[in-house]
Amino acid sequence: MPDSQALALVESWPVDTVAVAVVNSGGVLARTGPEVELPWASVTKPLTALTVLAAIDDGLVSLDDPAGPPGSTVRHLLAHASGLNFGDDQVMGQPGQRRIYSNRGFEVLAEFVAERAEGSFADLMIDLVLDQLDMADTVLEGSPAAKVTGPVGDLATLARELLAPTIAPALTREAAKVAFPGLSGVLPGYGRQDPNDWGLGFEIRSHKTPHWTGANNSPATFGHFGQTGTFLWVDPVAGLACACLTDRNFGEWAHPLWPALSDAVLAEFGQP
Repeated sequence: MPDSQALALVESWPVDTVAVAVVNSGGVLARTGPEVELPWASVTKPLTALTVLAAIDDGLVSLDDPAGPPGSTVRHLLAHASGLNFGDDQVMGQPGQRRIYSNRGFEVLAEFVAERAEGSFADLMIDLVLDQLDMADTVLEGSPAAKVTGPVGDLATLARELLAPTIAPALTREAAKVAFPGLSGVLPGYGRQDPNDWGLGFEIRSHKTPHWTGANNSPATFGHFGQTGTFLWVDPVAGLACACLTDRNFGEWAHPLWPALSDAVLAEFGQP
């Protein structure tokens, strides 16, 4: 049985496997579900972003290094503002003009950082993040935009790190704020948003509607969701984060259930 009323909600979800953890800066407050490795899909991006931020903190690259299409920088790539298409090298617009969600942008970014580090991006992720946080069961096998697998315990560890950063803390706090304010664009699964706010690797909730987080999540909430039915949000105002892995692809089933869970978590564990 789940150890909270909020997490008991997932027992009725139309999925075979679901694992959820709620954390604050002190650690895990509640959890449910098995500790099995599941694909994170685009929840990979916050982990990739943290690796890049750690590389910046180590002096391997900088946010303003040119990378990607002409006129684009590391900062643009992290913020989905480089102009690159979703899945290939087609340039859809000038850097800094639109929020174009791009897996390819994260791949180009990882290639750039790995070249500077004279190694593989997967090894860099291990050295700079996974080993530092003791996320021993999390593995990047493929695209740094979408191909991490790992258990909910490791995702909860990442959530706690983002809530109370120890790796490149100043940069991580900066990354959780809106980069290139005012850009419009499509939030995958939820349609056009104006503005479509993102930080450096993290989607920012702001006042978007509809949205996958709860109605009571603060506008400062940041995180990501993935096509494999996964999500991670961090609400710095509430001092809480929630990590979720499932074995069912994201779809209409998630639209009412994810926000309901998020609001229940905030009601149960938030500050009175």
